[in-house]
Amino acid sequence: MIETILSSEAPLLEVRGLSVSFGTQAVLRDISLQIPVGQTLVLLGESGCGKTVLLKNMIGLLRPTAGQVLFDEIDIHRLDERALTQLRLRCGFVFQNAALFDSMTIAQNIAFPLRQHTELRWPQIRERVLSLLQDVGLPADVLAKRPAELSGGMRKRVGLARALIMNPELVLYDEPTTGLDPIMTDVINQLILRTRRKHPVTSVVVTHSMETARRVPDRVVMLYPLSRLRPDETQIVFDGTPEALHQSRDRRVKQFVQGEAGQRLMELVGEA
Repeated sequence: MIETILSSEAPLLEVRGLSVSFGTQAVLRDISLQIPVGQTLVLLGESGCGKTVLLKNMIGLLRPTAGQVLFDEIDIHRLDERALTQLRLRCGFVFQNAALFDSMTIAQNIAFPLRQHTELRWPQIRERVLSLLQDVGLPADVLAKRPAELSGGMRKRVGLARALIMNPELVLYDEPTTGLDPIMTDVINQLILRTRRKHPVTSVVVTHSMETARRVPDRVVMLYPLSRLRPDETQIVFDGTPEALHQSRDRRVKQFVQGEAGQRLMELVGEA
């Protein structure tokens, strides 16, 4: 049984029968999810199971082979490019490597969406930038720096500030803690939690991190690689609370949660 918040409301984001293939390689098969307003969902699973592909379909960066993605009951893949761009203004995307503009200052990076899509003057924009910088725990003296002058953790926090600058309803995170040490990983996890408390957002977080899966979400969905499933098996092998994840009796879930190679190592040796 899936536990959700505000489950009586129509979902903000809904995936219906989504399948994605690249040439002859199928990555996602018949994925269906409903994500209620205000829920924080973690997408978990090993490399190659299609987590990031699903995330990019949720915002229209990739198109499905079959199925639909509905944002606020709008089929995003039926929109033309102009309408899709307008809809994306309601979303924030935190890229795995921050994806900051190297030639811009930190202030310019964070302010970029506001300068592109609003007519606000710089004093108003700067006030918003400073407020978000404080929210993500960065000092004002980084505003004049370039991304290359910041650490990986600081760049990720800048990326989060930029994702929040338009007050989005939905924030999508692609591996927000990859490459970070345990302390900075906890900082990012805390920022995601603080963002949810301070801003009324719905969040989807793609991660390999069990610490993130334990601390951050209301709900966890675990995907399994299609290459290791029979045609009649579902790709979603777990959908429930973080507490239930650790109590799952599914062998595949237990191996991932406990970090055990076991059967997977035998499969890899057999493939070799």
